[in-house]
Amino acid sequence: MTNESMKTASAPNAKQGALDDIGSKWSKFSKQDLSALTSNADLVTKVIAKYGLEKVAAQREVDALMKGRTI
Repeated sequence: MTNESMKTASAPNAKQGALDDIGSKWSKFSKQDLSALTSNADLVTKVIAKYGLEKVAAQREVDALMKGRTI
């Protein structure tokens, strides 16, 4: 397998891992909510809506959880 095909093959696994982490941290997200997420910015918006956090706090929480990963 080439480097490029390995990256492509691991992308769904990386996304699923990120979604699993999100679901573990924020239990109010349903599986449907998680699968509908499109970006980290979208996650921030949804965290604000579901948990009533200020945008700065939600962004900090998302950044800490994602550690440079993207959805």
